[in-house]
Amino acid sequence: MTLDLFQPEPKRNLLPKDGEVEDFGIIIPFEQAEQYLQYFLQHLAWQHDEAYIYGNHYITTRQMVWFGDQDYQYVYAGISRQAQQWNSVILQLKQQIEALLQISFNSCLANLYLDGTQGVSWHQDDEPSLGQQSTIASLSFGATRQFAFRHLSTQEKVEMLLHSGQLIVMRGQTQTFWQHCLRPSQKIITPRINLTFRQFQ
Repeated sequence: MTLDLFQPEPKRNLLPKDGEVEDFGIIIPFEQAEQYLQYFLQHLAWQHDEAYIYGNHYITTRQMVWFGDQDYQYVYAGISRQAQQWNSVILQLKQQIEALLQISFNSCLANLYLDGTQGVSWHQDDEPSLGQQSTIASLSFGATRQFAFRHLSTQEKVEMLLHSGQLIVMRGQTQTFWQHCLRPSQKIITPRINLTFRQFQ
């Protein structure tokens, strides 16, 4: 028995207060999602991410690629990153999600986690360039992973599983009041890719 036997049902808002995270469930069938995963593994110019945290320079095991409508400079954790021209397949997925949400995105941060040892600690996507009450759409491919939200004031937590082909959308005050993380797991030995579509200002 695997986690993937329990596919998510769409839910309007996963958070109890102070934000909105809509779960659209599986929007891309499993076989098609697997084809996307293999394509992205082979054709995207993955690079290890970097960050300055409390004055220390880190190079992450997680890899990333940044795409945008223009030559955006994306600054996060003290490191400046340059947007690449759109990959045609990611651009098609962006247009599909835009049609579903009736909102436009001008950039996409693609993240690669080679196995369950790679994750992301608690953080907020609250960079000034994203503006206030930003909308971020996250589309997953590959291994099912545990994702969690934590309220900054109450420390209340909401946990969920992200499956291949699943879309969640963070809106409103989510980045102001909630942190989120991708939890590591030694049991997961296959890769996960997620595409996070954003609107830079």
